[in-house]
Amino acid sequence: MIEVNNISRSFAQLKVLKEINLTVERGEILSITGPSGAGKTTLLQIIGSLDRPDSFFLFYESTEIFTLNDKKLSRFRNANIGFVFQSHRLLPEFTLEENVAMPALIGGISRSEALTEARRLLDYLGLSERCGHRPSQLSGGECQRGAVARALINKPAVVLADEPSGSLDSQGRQNLHKLFFDLRRDFGQTFIIVTHDETLAAMADRRVVMADGRINRIDSLRTL
Repeated sequence: MIEVNNISRSFAQLKVLKEINLTVERGEILSITGPSGAGKTTLLQIIGSLDRPDSFFLFYESTEIFTLNDKKLSRFRNANIGFVFQSHRLLPEFTLEENVAMPALIGGISRSEALTEARRLLDYLGLSERCGHRPSQLSGGECQRGAVARALINKPAVVLADEPSGSLDSQGRQNLHKLFFDLRRDFGQTFIIVTHDETLAAMADRRVVMADGRINRIDSLRTL
């Protein structure tokens, strides 16, 4: 589904990624681990088209996404990629359902249709009674599940998560980890998850171990 081909990335004199090669299968849950500074988040941002590599070879199916102009790339990202960050990044002035609906509204879906889909996802995630609450009225776990719903609103092929359980307590982490596998089962999404959480990393189908801007090894943990 995704092919990363010989990607490098430098910032000034610092080479953060060095000739990265990686393929990701449709429906796979892939974890990326390694020490701080290994290049994990930079790699995830490039896969998500939020940053451009020094060499442009990143394919989604047959589309080399960095050949697209900025407008087409933004449309591709909105339609095909969902993001979950360590901090939920919900907008404080909007309700939970409005936050979840935001990517659909940006994608041109009508407000009524976007809010209907947002409520459906929030119901699936056990948050139907919290739809009208603002982020300040929700727990950390509720906000993060809301962020997952927002990532799913446009039915993306792939969801990218950067330390998604890092700000949660142990029960919240356990619930979120289970949720990713439930979503893969029910909706067929592909997940690429950067994490320091060894429990989550070990649950993945494969684990990519990075150090010093390179992939040291890839461990197969489950059979797809």
